[in-house]
Amino acid sequence: MSVLLFGVSHRSAPVEVLERLTVSDHDRPKLVDELLSSRAISEAMLVSTCNRVEIYAVVDAFHPALESVGAVLGDHSGMTVNEMTRHAYVRYSEAAVEHLFTVAAGLDSLVVGEQQILGQIRNAYLDADSNKSAGRVLHELAQQALRVGKRVHTETGIDRAGASVVSVALHRAQSLLTREGAHMRSAVVVGAGAMGGLATAQLAREGVNDLVVVNRTVANAEHLAGNVAANHGISVRGVGLDDLPAAMATADVVVTCTGSVGSVVGVGEVHSALAARSDHRPLVICDLGLPRNVDPAAGRLPRVHVVDIEGLRGDSETQAAENDTSAARSIVAAELADYLTHQRQAEVTPTVAALRQRAAEVVEAEILRLDARLPELDDPQRDEVAKTVRRVVDKLLHAPTVRVKQLASTPNGDHYAEALRELFELAPGATESVSAPEVGGLVTPDTGLVDRDRGDK
Repeated sequence: MSVLLFGVSHRSAPVEVLERLTVSDHDRPKLVDELLSSRAISEAMLVSTCNRVEIYAVVDAFHPALESVGAVLGDHSGMTVNEMTRHAYVRYSEAAVEHLFTVAAGLDSLVVGEQQILGQIRNAYLDADSNKSAGRVLHELAQQALRVGKRVHTETGIDRAGASVVSVALHRAQSLLTREGAHMRSAVVVGAGAMGGLATAQLAREGVNDLVVVNRTVANAEHLAGNVAANHGISVRGVGLDDLPAAMATADVVVTCTGSVGSVVGVGEVHSALAARSDHRPLVICDLGLPRNVDPAAGRLPRVHVVDIEGLRGDSETQAAENDTSAARSIVAAELADYLTHQRQAEVTPTVAALRQRAAEVVEAEILRLDARLPELDDPQRDEVAKTVRRVVDKLLHAPTVRVKQLASTPNGDHYAEALRELFELAPGATESVSAPEVGGLVTPDTGLVDRDRGDK
């Protein structure tokens, strides 16, 4: 069994493609169930954020599993395999593990070092656990990835600036307002989920003292508003979507961060909000939703600026300090080596156990033959002979079994276990496959899916 990763992210795909492939929390269990219906996939975990969609699957055959993943995502997104190919990256075996560790460390995020991805990976893992789609391999992999992320944030200063997509977007908004002689004093946050909570807290820290939380479910908006008011001591109220135009009419900044399909903020609503203003202040809209929450046409209205994920790419604030990034990569490399060593040693254990079982069976068979040939042996003599034979066998097996466990942690270490199985005629069913072959730079003839390096740079 090996791990297969199929993904698209802000590094490999434009927002338009991410929008089509994104998977809501509601749809995630359904897609995972569809993945597990494939005979080639035994475990699956789906990570979907505003910047990436990645499927981690435990597979016993690369090509059939990849075809199944492509079919499930194709049905979900309405995209053909060829359309996905242009923007997807595929990782297998060690490369898939390394990628997840890199993502968990915040090294592959739009804002390098941001911590939100850790929570998103944790949620994906908890979903997989509760839906019984995570087995031994994904349990160990996900838990190790979370440990890698925590260690990076604890031992390096990669997140010392506290940067996130929200904070970078708001800094961009403040710059746009300042350029036109305005200030960020009042704001609207559309969405009361995790990103909405992050946005409200960041706005409070930025000095906003008049805040409105808008949500389809008014109770959720009011709940978040109450928490923000209690924690930051500013004026906050929660309203429903019907009140959005009126709320925007007095706002300097609007932050949208919902998982809704289709525009939540239309050009007509923005136009109405501008018309209701008593002055000519600019309005900055930070669209952090995926799919996008704001009609792109809104950005063409006078005095309106739209900041979206696409526009944040390459922002200098999204890059962590070089030394911290280097330290984080060193941690990822060390953790990857430890993980692979543990996995290889664990995978050779069934072979060693089968060998010792075979030796025990041979010893018992020979003791029975001895009993038949020398019935005059009394019990103490028989026990002493049996102990002697077992000691000889144990000593003969000790060095090769210890050595094969050591060699298993090296590249191609599975070959040694395979040699043991062959030399001692161990039944294939008595042991598990020690290590699936590594595959890199894959191009599959049936699907044309390519392992694109740009997904990891």
